[in-house]
Amino acid sequence: MELPNEWFALLALVFVLGIKHGLDADHLATIDGLTRHNLRLAPARARWCGTLFSLGHGGIVMAIAVGVGLASEQWQVPSWMEDVGTWISIAFLTLLGVLNLRAVLRAPAEDMVATVGIKAGLLQGLQATSHPLAIAAVGALFALSFDTLSQAALFAITATQHGGLAHTAMLGLAFTLGMLLADGANGLWIARLLRRADRRARVASRVMGLTVAAISFAVAGFGLARWLNADISAWYEGKELAVGVAVVALLAASFMAGKLLARDAPANASTA
Repeated sequence: MELPNEWFALLALVFVLGIKHGLDADHLATIDGLTRHNLRLAPARARWCGTLFSLGHGGIVMAIAVGVGLASEQWQVPSWMEDVGTWISIAFLTLLGVLNLRAVLRAPAEDMVATVGIKAGLLQGLQATSHPLAIAAVGALFALSFDTLSQAALFAITATQHGGLAHTAMLGLAFTLGMLLADGANGLWIARLLRRADRRARVASRVMGLTVAAISFAVAGFGLARWLNADISAWYEGKELAVGVAVVALLAASFMAGKLLARDAPANASTA
C-alpha cells in the first residue's frame, strides 16, 4: 500500500482504513456472536459489545504501532511482506465471500442471517462471554493477525517520516477511532435486529450478508488485478483514500437499503 506523504491526508486515510477494518467480516461475525450471547445473559450490555470489542482491538493496534515506531530506526518492513499480505488478503476475502453468500442462500426463511467470519468461526467459543473486560480481551486477541500487525507496522514506519513517536501514536489513535465508530455502530445495529426478530429484521440481515459477500469478492478481485497488472497498480496509487471511502459508503448504503426494504416488509413477529 502506498501511503500519502501529506500528514492530514495520511491521518484521513488511516481513519477511513480503521472504519473499513471495523467492517471486516470477522469483526461483524464476532460482534454478532457476542451480542447474541449477551442479549440472553446481560441485555443492557448487548448493544455495547461492538464498542468493547473495538477498544480491546484498538489497544493492541496502538501498542504494536508504538512498539514498531520505537524500533523503526533499526528495522524496516521486508519487501516480500506486501506480496504475502496481498495473497493472504485475496484468499481470505474470496473465502469470506463464498461463506457469506452460502449463509444467505442456505438460511431458513424464518431465521436471520448471521455474518460469517473465518477467525470468528475458529474462535467461536470465545464469543460466549459477558464480562466487559473479557469482551475487550476477545477484541485484543483478534488483533493478533497478519493484516492487523502489518497495517500497524506500516503506519508506524510511515509516521516516523513526519516526526516520530507522537505521530505514530496519532495514526494508531486515528485507526482505532475509525474502527470504534464502525464496530460500535454494528453492535447497536445487531442488538436492535435481534430484539425485533421479525420479518423486517430478517430482510435487513440478508441485505447485509449479500453486501458483505459482494464487497469481499470485489476487493479480492481488485487486489488480484493490481498484482497481475502494473497499470492498474499504478492507477491505484494516490487513490487509496477515495477507494476506502467508496467501500465504507457502500457498506453504509447497505445498512440503509436493508432498513428501507425491511420497512416495506410485513412486521409479523417470529422468533429466529
